[in-house]
Amino acid sequence: MLLITASNSLPTSSATTQLTQAPTTPEAGLLALVTSASGIGELARTPNPEARALLAEVSVGLTLAQAAAAPKLFQLQRQLGDRALIGLLVLILRAFVDSLRVPDKPDAADILELADTLAQTYTHDSLKDLILALKQARTNGTKFYQSLDTSTIYRLISEYFDRKASFLESRHRDLKATGPSHDAATVATIAGAGNVVASILRRRLDPEHPNRESLRRKLTITKAREARGLITPEQAQQQRQEVETANYRHATRRQASPAPTT
Repeated sequence: MLLITASNSLPTSSATTQLTQAPTTPEAGLLALVTSASGIGELARTPNPEARALLAEVSVGLTLAQAAAAPKLFQLQRQLGDRALIGLLVLILRAFVDSLRVPDKPDAADILELADTLAQTYTHDSLKDLILALKQARTNGTKFYQSLDTSTIYRLISEYFDRKASFLESRHRDLKATGPSHDAATVATIAGAGNVVASILRRRLDPEHPNRESLRRKLTITKAREARGLITPEQAQQQRQEVETANYRHATRRQASPAPTT
C-alpha cells in the first residue's frame, strides 16, 4: 500500500478506540473499511462504492515510480497482519470487478482465492502496483467482452509487472549514464535496483515460448511454496533456474534459426 505514517495511518489493535476518528487520507479510509467489516468474506461479497471512490483517489496521478517506491506487501503484512492485508487486496479486486459491465464475473470465493494468491506471489511489490495494474487494465482499452475470470485478472497483473521490469531497466540505465555519484546512499540504491532488475529480466518469459503459460505458473507456484516454507530457498532457486534454462534454450534456438525468405 502506501507509506503509513503517524499522519495517515490508522492505529492497530493496541489503540482501537481511535478508529472512530474520521480517516484523513484515502489510505486510512481503506484500512478503516477493512477493520470495520465483520469479515473478509463480507468484503468479497458486497459491492462497496466508498472503496471504489477511495481507490480512485489513490490512483489519481499514480506512476510506476511511485508504485515501485511504495511499501511492499511483506512489510504491510508485518505491520498490519494477514487479515488486514488480505482485506485490502479483496477491496482492490472487488472494486475492479464492480467497475466492469460484464455479466459473468468472479464470485466472492474467486476474489478471496485470488487475493491470497497475490499476497503470496507479489510479496516484494506494493499495493500501489496492484492498484495501478488494474487501473491500466481498465483504461488502456482492454476488451473483456462478456466475461471476466480470475485467470484474466492474473494475466493482466502479470503483464503490468513485465512493463514495470522494462521501466526499472530503463531507469537503471539512465541512472548509470549520469556518472558516479558522490552520495553513498544513492549508489547503494542504484546497485540494489540493478540486482532486482537483473533478477526480473532473467525470468522474463519469451512471449513466443510454446510453454510460456506453464513456465509462468511454475514460477508462481514456486514463489508461493517458498513463502509458505514448503520448499527450501535452495530448492526454489533450482526450480527458477530450470525455468530460466528452458526460456534461454528456446530463445537461443529461435535466434539461431534462419530468417524466413520472402
